[in-house]
Amino acid sequence: MQTTSGPPALPLRLDRTVDVPLATQLATGIRRLVGAGTLRRGARLPASRALAVELGVSRAVVTQAYEQLVAEGWLDASHGSGTFVAGTATAPPPSTPAPSTSTPRAAAAPAEPTLVRLDTGTPWIDPRHRAGWRRAWRDVAAAVPPPGYDDPCGIPALRAALAERLGRLRGVDCDPDQVVVTQGTTDGLRALLEVLPDGAVAVEDPGYRAAVATVRAAGRTVVDVPARGAPVVPPDVVATYVTPAHQHPLGHVMAAADRVALLAAATARDTVVVEDDYDSEFRYDVAPVPALAALDRSRVAYLGTASKSVSPSLRLGWLVPPPHLLDAVRAARAVRHESVSWPVQRAFLSMLRDGYVDRVVRSARRVYADRAPRVAAVLAAHAEPAGPSAGMYSTWLLPTDRALAARDAARAVGFDVPLLADYTRGSTLTGLVVGFGGVSDVELDTALDAIARGLAGRGLDDHRDGADPRRPR
Repeated sequence: MQTTSGPPALPLRLDRTVDVPLATQLATGIRRLVGAGTLRRGARLPASRALAVELGVSRAVVTQAYEQLVAEGWLDASHGSGTFVAGTATAPPPSTPAPSTSTPRAAAAPAEPTLVRLDTGTPWIDPRHRAGWRRAWRDVAAAVPPPGYDDPCGIPALRAALAERLGRLRGVDCDPDQVVVTQGTTDGLRALLEVLPDGAVAVEDPGYRAAVATVRAAGRTVVDVPARGAPVVPPDVVATYVTPAHQHPLGHVMAAADRVALLAAATARDTVVVEDDYDSEFRYDVAPVPALAALDRSRVAYLGTASKSVSPSLRLGWLVPPPHLLDAVRAARAVRHESVSWPVQRAFLSMLRDGYVDRVVRSARRVYADRAPRVAAVLAAHAEPAGPSAGMYSTWLLPTDRALAARDAARAVGFDVPLLADYTRGSTLTGLVVGFGGVSDVELDTALDAIARGLAGRGLDDHRDGADPRRPR
């Protein structure tokens, strides 16, 4: 039987579903391991042939990655001796420009490494659908823009497409002229707050931080209401902000009885319920429940967004206000010529018509359905899930010290995992909020390995010595 005495295999995985060369992925992964200290100065790397077999790639892929890292100064190679981490390797990324040797300058402090954030809002966009994205923008280039200021409520054709989609997928019965196209969820919330009477706004705790910041920026007081349990409409508030389809960030669905009770309480106090329906299309355990606005259009202001399906940088969303507030919203936007960029609206309309939005949603839903159990396989042994798996993140309840240990372990290998405490104000809930949308499979597995080591109280040396980071000791 053949035995090996060389260095252990590297904790890396390559992702063949992304449009990044395998050699580039491998080089990036090794840089992170060196920068994090997982591979220390002078450490010997596996032979190119052995690593190629381990990763299931050609030897040329490994050779190309090693040669690139040698050229950048991260590795040293000696013919017949092997490849080693360079004795002068440092953590800052090699892409940081070096100062010119011809111009003296004061020594600069090393740059902070850029962390990959496992957040709750960055979606997975399958690169195989890029042709649809390009078609949409070609359609914009061929279209004729309006000669004057845009309609402050949005392109009529886009509003018609959104009204049809909301009725078909979310059960919201509205006419196109009742839809207001916005620059995302917070823009829609600002438009609504502007026309509500003076008064405080109730917001779930834990809850969406941008909503809290938006309410406060509007000069209104935020009243905390528990995100768990029966919903509450406090006295003297003019609106209650909720995320009923997928509570942000705990993850549960508001029960039917609680929905009815919330609307009854809002009616009794003559207040508005603001429904942020941010990612309802990404249920993969059950079919999406109808929107809260489907139960009472007169009481609910509905907010939707393209950020989770297409791209946060598109900056496009929609508001369907209660009918009695529609004219005020439209008038306020008209006075300021406030509208979403016409090319952005036109491109999104093309994406809806072409089926691009439906395709990226379906493919992302499959990816999230695969990744959520992988996250659970690592976290479930150490933490309690705050809610069912859905969307592009999951939340896990942990004591503060354990959550900090996991977060610090992830940071050590280049990932930023939010703490549940970041989303709380008065709530004492603690834990981790693990996003898995805006990363590759390789990045997710690397981060999960680090989280598992942190939760199990193991250091990087245990991982180098071959310990399984997914199995608690």
